[in-house]
Amino acid sequence: ILHLIKSLGRGGAEKLLLETLKLHDKNRFEFHCVYFLPWKNQMVDEISKAGAKVSCIPAKNNFLILLRLPWIIRYVRLNKIDLIHCHLPVAGIVGRLVKRITGVPLLYTEHNIQESYHRTTRLLNRLTYSWQNEVIAVSGSVAGSIQRNISSKVPVRVLPNGINVNEFVRDVAAGQAVRKKMRIPEQALVVGTVAVFRPHKRLDKWMEIFTRARQKNENLFALIVGDGPLRSELELQISRLGLSNYLFLTGLQVDVKPWLSAMDIFMMTSAYEGLPVALLEAMSMECAIVSTAVGGIGEVVRHGVDGFLASENDFESIAAFLTHVACNPLQIQKMGKSARAWVENSYNLTAMVQNLEDIYELYVHPKEHGSV
Repeated sequence: ILHLIKSLGRGGAEKLLLETLKLHDKNRFEFHCVYFLPWKNQMVDEISKAGAKVSCIPAKNNFLILLRLPWIIRYVRLNKIDLIHCHLPVAGIVGRLVKRITGVPLLYTEHNIQESYHRTTRLLNRLTYSWQNEVIAVSGSVAGSIQRNISSKVPVRVLPNGINVNEFVRDVAAGQAVRKKMRIPEQALVVGTVAVFRPHKRLDKWMEIFTRARQKNENLFALIVGDGPLRSELELQISRLGLSNYLFLTGLQVDVKPWLSAMDIFMMTSAYEGLPVALLEAMSMECAIVSTAVGGIGEVVRHGVDGFLASENDFESIAAFLTHVACNPLQIQKMGKSARAWVENSYNLTAMVQNLEDIYELYVHPKEHGSV
């Protein structure tokens, strides 16, 4: 199986790839992973340790990635690849070209809604979508977006993201150590998030909402775990809002579990999402959720049970929900327990990996399973 992906930085799709590789049956499948952006290699070592043979075919941009087609074809033939599994649009587009030339079956995971992509990407998707064998949508919302935007007879099946619930377990001691490190009072309430600092995460709105909630509850502190191109702008906003002693940017973290253990509430203000892995991790670690109900988030979080949801641009409601739940510690605990149980039963990575392997078998050993 060849996983084809644009980069191996610390994004949601890359993290999911790593976690599934840890659980895959290496006696049944041999895994390869090819990526293109050499400077986004933060997860190369971890993916290698998880059992994949990792290679970089260097390219500086999307256009040059398409020009690397001969190198990818050569890799597929030399390594006798039986199935290509592409992630994210650019890898999907070049993978479909490889499939057209080599005939090797292609599986594509759609991690986000079509509306979130650049119009050139959407056009190329529409032109090439029928060249693949099957599409996996990470949520019902993503599947609906494919149906609305792309006229293709290629089958689309919904296979929601999952997480390793045995690994993502709340660690009170680790959370207390993080609070001590960041000089957050032991009895404070902490709202946090894990994100790449990109425009659609709307972390500027996140900070404004936190500011409003803290004005009504001075026991509220904040952690934003991650990094990205908007970091300098967010640092300026923290200073402008006077939040330097109450809201902390932690930078990229290889292990987010101690940071999630320090959070009581996990808040997202995204304009769009597929099905964010960070959200599932936070729920598994008993964080109450406050979020926009975009993409698959509305399919996962049960409003009033695991947390509170608001429509995409209803920041007033998000601020009201955060203010309310921050004043009700018992409700936070109850919602966190419900979130953990819900994810454990419905978004377990073990079940997701088994379903993936069943799909792989259809293409790797088609004669044993009938035509696909």
